[in-house]
Amino acid sequence: MDPLGARSQFLDVQTLPGWDQPQEGGDEADGHRPRSRAGQDRPPSSPFPHRDDINRKIILFNGDVALLNCTAIVNTSNETLTDKNPVADSIHRHAGPELKEELLKLKGCRTGEAKMTKGFNLAARFIIHTVGPKYKAKYRTAAESSLYNCYRNVMQLAKEQGMASVAFCVINTVKRGYPLEDATHIAFSKKRQCLSNRNGRVNHNLIFPLMHNRLAFLKLLSAFFPLNQLFFHISVICIGCLKGYIGRVNIDPMVRQQSRKLKKELPSVKTPPEDSEDESLDKDLSFVGSHAFARMEGDVDKQRKLTLQGQMSEATQHKQHLRNYNRWLCRARAEDLSDIAALKALYQTGVDTCGRTVMVVVGRNIPVTLIDMEKALLYFIHVMDHITVKEYVMVYFHTLTNEHNHLDSEFLKKLYDIVDVKYKKNLKAFYFVHPTFRSKISAWFFTTFSVSGLKDKVHHVETLQQLFTCVVPEQIDIPPFVLEYEARVNGPQHSSCSSGL
Repeated sequence: MDPLGARSQFLDVQTLPGWDQPQEGGDEADGHRPRSRAGQDRPPSSPFPHRDDINRKIILFNGDVALLNCTAIVNTSNETLTDKNPVADSIHRHAGPELKEELLKLKGCRTGEAKMTKGFNLAARFIIHTVGPKYKAKYRTAAESSLYNCYRNVMQLAKEQGMASVAFCVINTVKRGYPLEDATHIAFSKKRQCLSNRNGRVNHNLIFPLMHNRLAFLKLLSAFFPLNQLFFHISVICIGCLKGYIGRVNIDPMVRQQSRKLKKELPSVKTPPEDSEDESLDKDLSFVGSHAFARMEGDVDKQRKLTLQGQMSEATQHKQHLRNYNRWLCRARAEDLSDIAALKALYQTGVDTCGRTVMVVVGRNIPVTLIDMEKALLYFIHVMDHITVKEYVMVYFHTLTNEHNHLDSEFLKKLYDIVDVKYKKNLKAFYFVHPTFRSKISAWFFTTFSVSGLKDKVHHVETLQQLFTCVVPEQIDIPPFVLEYEARVNGPQHSSCSSGL
């Protein structure tokens, strides 16, 4: 109660019923839940098992998320964190002017990322701001990946801060055009994954906003979070609409769970405790500095002399290389690289025909003479570090580049020497699109004399028609100027073709 006895406008989440509890109004209010038909055969098992501990953490709420008294609420915004939508407007109105001042200090937020501020005058302690993608059917895979990252980063912040309850809004606003049902699939998928991967413990209460299409929303919710064993089988009628998502890269939680279980079951070589302790120490102290005394490494000059003489063991050299890479990675995570990101020269798109992640590099968007190339190197490491843990391919568009866009061999050699071994091992193909005669000669010299292990992975692609044999058009985001150039030089392209790389 407020001091004058007036009823508080804020609502405590502890007073809200959970998903596993009967709603107010008894059977009538619960009548929207799917029910089994008499004599209906049981469908096959659902991929999402019934768990009471998870269902107790799901809370449904129909109202203004800004009025909830919980640990954190989620705000959906744009890249400058100034979006005007009903959720954001209500949050700003109740939080007060201090929130706007705090958002200015964040200097924006990239699509798929999440940033946190205080709740100020809200009952919630924190506000987690995230930016959903703009949806276009042509770039559906990229939009799905970005929206998935929104929920992943929000849940990661909740885990790091030890939050007891998180109230979600509908991240995909109408303004951004994301289909509501598709977005709901992704939201439930990620939340189910996060709640399931807690080593048997579920620490967060998740508050879901009821959608306008309540029946469709509750059917999907019951499919991902079946209420009981009977409901577990009945809810499989909803799984038919999940087939497009189950098994998809970066979307379905069950695939990742199975891959983790498989890794645990595979035999692994145990390293000595001393090595593991040293590696963890390197990561913990990577911010200390590069000086030998700060790193407690010993005499650097002596180690360099041993390296030149070829007397240093391969394991020691690998350890030094990993330590150096971790320094670069820590710098990449700490620095503001928004100016490099704005160039849109490096981005993740869909997958190739073998299911491997596709990374795109647009040469024309790299103004080599106008940007800090060391920051460009840091941005490359920041983006690629988590991509390279599994197999991937790169597509480089050399289209309409000039001398101001060409990366010199010294920079490329430096990049090759810095990156971790996983970059080189898991890179399965490098597609060089629209190469010139000069670029072919330069690539041959570089892969033959400067670096090893890349020559057989480089494929020169003269037309997009050739590229589409390895990466279908729906799985790659191609810059408009590349399409225009292709149409002008090679004529209209078709997704089906007979020539290969």
